[in-house]
Amino acid sequence: MKKITIAIDGFSSTGKSTLAKQVAKKLGYIYVDTGAMYRAITFFAMQNNWIDAFGFNKAELISKLPTIDLKFVFNPDLGFGEMFLNGVNVEKQIRSLEVSSFVSQVAEVSEVRALLVAQQKQMGKDKGVVMDGRDIGTVVFPDAEVKLFMTSRADVRAQRRFDELTEKGQLVSYDRVLENVLQRDHIDTTRKDSPLVKAEDAIEVDNSELTREEQFDKVLEIIMEKM
Repeated sequence: MKKITIAIDGFSSTGKSTLAKQVAKKLGYIYVDTGAMYRAITFFAMQNNWIDAFGFNKAELISKLPTIDLKFVFNPDLGFGEMFLNGVNVEKQIRSLEVSSFVSQVAEVSEVRALLVAQQKQMGKDKGVVMDGRDIGTVVFPDAEVKLFMTSRADVRAQRRFDELTEKGQLVSYDRVLENVLQRDHIDTTRKDSPLVKAEDAIEVDNSELTREEQFDKVLEIIMEKM
C-alpha cells in the first residue's frame, strides 16, 4: 500500500494531536505536532522576556531565530516524539496555559512561520506522515492526499482543555480557558500570514458530540477510502 500524506488542521483544542497520534500509530506513520514547534518558540521568547502581557519584542525574537534548534525525540514509553528546544526536553513546559496565551501571537510572525514551514516540508518530503496544525493542508502540504479540518463548539473545546490542564495539576479556571480558546480562534483566523481556513478539498469533522473512539473510527474510514 502506497504511503500518503495526511494533513489535519482545525481550531485549537479540537483534539487534533490526539487524533493524529492515533492515526500515525495505526498506520505506522511518522507523527509531527507542528503546534509543539510554535509552542517551543513561544516558550523560548518567554524565557528571554520578549513576550508577556505587556508587550512582544518581535524584532529580538526574529534576530535570534537562527539560534533555535528544534527536534522531536521519540519516547518509546509514550509512543511519540517529545519536543526538545536547544537540547532540552520542554514537552511539559510548552503545554501550559501561559504558553497557550501567547502562542498565537508568535505564530503570526511571518519569519517564524517561514522557518517552521520549511522544516515541516522537509519532515514530510518522503510521505508516510501525519501532521497537524493550522495551515498544513493549505500551505505546508497543499497536495496532501487526505485533508481533515477539525472543529467543535468553543464551550466543548474549553471544557476539554480545562479537564486536561486540571488533570495535570495546573490551577486554572474554566472561564480563563474559554477566554483563551476564543482569543486564539480570533487571532488564528484573522492573521495576515497563513490564517486558519478550511482547504477547499478538506473534509470537515465536527467532534462536538463524538467520543475519541467514534472520531477515530470515522476518520480512519475516510483515510482508508483515500488509500
